[in-house]
Amino acid sequence: MNEPLVSIITPVYNAERFLEDTIKSVQKQSYKNWELVLVDDCSKDSSSEIIKKVQNRDDRIRYIKLEKNSGAAISRNTGINNAKGRFIAFVDSDDLWEETKLEKQIEYMLRENIGFSFTSYRYMRENGEKTNKVAKAPKKIDYEGLLKNTIIGCSTVVLDRKIIGDFEMPLVKRGQDTATWLKILRTEKYAYGIEEPLVNYRIVGNSLSSNKIKALKRTWNTYRNVEGLGLFKSMYVFCFYVVNAIRKRL
Repeated sequence: MNEPLVSIITPVYNAERFLEDTIKSVQKQSYKNWELVLVDDCSKDSSSEIIKKVQNRDDRIRYIKLEKNSGAAISRNTGINNAKGRFIAFVDSDDLWEETKLEKQIEYMLRENIGFSFTSYRYMRENGEKTNKVAKAPKKIDYEGLLKNTIIGCSTVVLDRKIIGDFEMPLVKRGQDTATWLKILRTEKYAYGIEEPLVNYRIVGNSLSSNKIKALKRTWNTYRNVEGLGLFKSMYVFCFYVVNAIRKRL
C-alpha cells in the first residue's frame, strides 16, 4: 500500500529545551511518508538553530519563520496552509510520539474511512519520565460529548482533508485546538478514538493549580465566546467538564 503524505504541524516558541527530542520522536516513526512543518513564532532562544541543524540532515523537515510574534493559532494555521499532505497531524514542541503512532492511526483511518481520529495519551514528567497516568480516549465522541469532556489532546489528532475538507483554527489566544475540534464536529458526526496511548504529554512547570485555573477559564471562554452557548447551557456542560477533568487526573 502506498503511504499517503502526512503533514505534521508544530508551532515553535522558545522551545529549545525539548524541541530536539520532539523532532526525534517524529523521525523515529515507523510510518515514513511525512513532512514536519515547524513554524517559528519569533523565538528568542536557539530554537531556529536546532531546526536548521536537523533540517540539513532530513529534507522532510520544513522551517517557516513568522515575521512577528503571532501566537499558536496563527502559527498552526500557517503550517496548515503550507501543508502538502492529505493528512494533517499535530505535535506540540514538548510532547513525544510513540514510534508506531502514525502507522497505527493512518492504517485505522484508511481502513474505516475516518476523517477525524485521536488517541489516548500518557502524562510525562518534565524530565521525560513516563507516569502511569493515562487520559483514555473513548471509542468515539460527538459535538455534545466534547463540550462536556475536552479529552482530545492536540498532539494526538490526525485529520483527513479528503474527508473533512480544508480547515483553519479560530483566532483565539487559548484553546484554539478544542475550538477547532468542535467546529469540525458540527459537520462530522464523530471523532474516533484509539485506546492505546500513542502520545506522551509533558507536564511543564511547577504550578499545576495555576494551569488548572487557566484551563477552566479557557474552556469557559470557548463555550461563551467561540461556540456562542447561552449562559445556562454553558453552566450545564461546564459542570460535566469539571467532573471529567477531575476523573482524567485520578
